[in-house]
Amino acid sequence: MQKQRFSQVIAAALLVFFLQMGAGQRNVRAQVFIPTAGNSWVIDNGLQTTENIGEAGILFKSGFTKTFRTFFYAENTGVIQLGIRAKAMGGSAHVKISMGQQEKLIDFNSDSFDNFWAGDFEIGQSGYQQVDLVSVSGDAEVQISDLVVTGRPAESGFHFMKDEFYWGRRGPSVHLRFLVPEEEQEVTYFYNEITVPEGQDVMGSYFMANGFGQGYFGIQVNSETERRILFSVWSPFHTDNPDEIPEDQRIMLLRKGEGVYTGEFGNEGSGGQSYKRFMWKTETTYGFLLKGVPGDDNSTTFTAWFFDPEVGDWELIASFSRPKTNTYLTGLHSFLENFIPQTGLFDRKVFYTNQWIVNADGNWIELNQAAFSADATARKNARLDYTGGQLNDAFYLRNCGFINEKTTIGDQFTREASNQHPQIDLDTLP
Repeated sequence: MQKQRFSQVIAAALLVFFLQMGAGQRNVRAQVFIPTAGNSWVIDNGLQTTENIGEAGILFKSGFTKTFRTFFYAENTGVIQLGIRAKAMGGSAHVKISMGQQEKLIDFNSDSFDNFWAGDFEIGQSGYQQVDLVSVSGDAEVQISDLVVTGRPAESGFHFMKDEFYWGRRGPSVHLRFLVPEEEQEVTYFYNEITVPEGQDVMGSYFMANGFGQGYFGIQVNSETERRILFSVWSPFHTDNPDEIPEDQRIMLLRKGEGVYTGEFGNEGSGGQSYKRFMWKTETTYGFLLKGVPGDDNSTTFTAWFFDPEVGDWELIASFSRPKTNTYLTGLHSFLENFIPQTGLFDRKVFYTNQWIVNADGNWIELNQAAFSADATARKNARLDYTGGQLNDAFYLRNCGFINEKTTIGDQFTREASNQHPQIDLDTLP
């Protein structure tokens, strides 16, 4: 009898032990490390959005009072535990961490990297979350390599930049591919219009109007005092170094407009480049016209014109000959990209209206359907702040700024047809 009771007591104790072990295992969650080197920005600091952020992450120097903001995307809501992986060099540190209306204080004095926890924070709505870090007091320089997160929302559908921080900081590039009727195999002209809304002309933006299989044509914001009309054609020789292009595969300039600079470009393919410095304006609709015609010598001539409504006439940008190429215009598209990493914190938007092509017989055909796509940064979920679509008589693209709008890659859109092609005398263009 006693032996039986003893066995029951042992069995009950083992049951309690294993239940506790199971509960403990369920409470142990994986830690997610969000590198501050690629996911943090200095806010309210103009274009100095990466000040004191290097390959090792955030550095709070003595007297630096700006706020560092770290972004991550959570598909799921719920409670997370937040902390930082940090060290204090030369003393103690007090860092305030906040998310929404919730804030806590972290105190530490370790001169080697360790995890310092702030506590529980609530994710009340899916989408981009913002975690702010501010140095409150202390005599140490603080290095913060990562934001540390645990909790169910971090276990799935949790996105941030893990690598390739240069491209991640630039933000996702977005594109519209215009759907050309299958029977139109000989497209000689492509017409498009761009309107940039007020406040959306962020530095580093390239609002590309007329993209084609061999190049691109659009407008840029290069600095606070310089804007450009840019037209480039890739060489058929694939390299990022224009010096490597053989002589017989170099883009040849045939002619250019007044005040237009021409030369070579590299880094993202190589070829011939032309641009004109022009302080284009927001809330103004500009016209872009591109021509592509194959010659008899296995080369194709590409020519670009720009229309400023304040001038009221077409202006030649440049005309290039591309060797070893025999094609009409193909792959017609537009895109929006940011080419300055420091400005990936700010969103931008552009409208595209009234797309038309002219075929080899001289017939105008309206293009009022487009398919949306985005680059590798978007496709691998490093950044999810990208969108595009159709609004009344226009298509639009928008990216960056950690906006909570995301369009599915591959979606197609139809804008209202204008049924009125632009009145252009193609025979008298400059």
